[in-house]
Amino acid sequence: MVSKKATKVIKAVKAVKVKKTAEVEPTKGIRASVVGMDGKAAGSVTLPAELFGAKINKQLMAQAVRVYLANQRGGHASTKTRGEVQGSTRKIYKQKGTGKARHGGIRAPIFVGGGIVFGPRPRDYSLGFPQKMRKVALASALTEQLKKQNVIVVSGLSDVAKTKVVAAAFTAVGATRKTLLVTAKDCATVVRAGRNIEDVDILPASDLNTYSVLMHGKVVFMKEAIGELKK
Repeated sequence: MVSKKATKVIKAVKAVKVKKTAEVEPTKGIRASVVGMDGKAAGSVTLPAELFGAKINKQLMAQAVRVYLANQRGGHASTKTRGEVQGSTRKIYKQKGTGKARHGGIRAPIFVGGGIVFGPRPRDYSLGFPQKMRKVALASALTEQLKKQNVIVVSGLSDVAKTKVVAAAFTAVGATRKTLLVTAKDCATVVRAGRNIEDVDILPASDLNTYSVLMHGKVVFMKEAIGELKK
């Protein structure tokens, strides 16, 4: 049996643990530097910790990529069976006396222009992916890119309307590899200016996905897009 003195000590230890846990404050965000279009420092921004400071789950990221690629398949390939191809239904030659194998129709699969055996038919390749799992996979991808120092936050892109200016900005900030530009909601001018640059893909913050984040060497965020990510 536990003595009264030991019981008091156990209660005191539990009380201390509870007190220490209560003093820990949750992470409010991750501070990241912001660069201008000339590549020089232009302040800082707070990145949401639930997206850029998450625990990396590689299994979920792999599953998210698989689901994304499967959902890109159209599934429209179609062939016709011998009952669907156009052709006569008459017997092509008599059953006996020709010395050839017996056949009943010109639409048989062994003839040119005949039906296809076990050919592709229209089907749905899409896969489901729960929203909670999708969010965890995206947070893992963003966190991994941030740890690899592949995330760049740029200010001043919202008013740019010329392709050469956007290309020069990417070079200045160090986005020389395959780059993903994440834009804010109303940035039609930036989209028009950057869509013709080689190895640059553009996505609004609302359409950001795990596959796009992982398949690019650099992920460039417009400063205005960070606020939309938090939503």
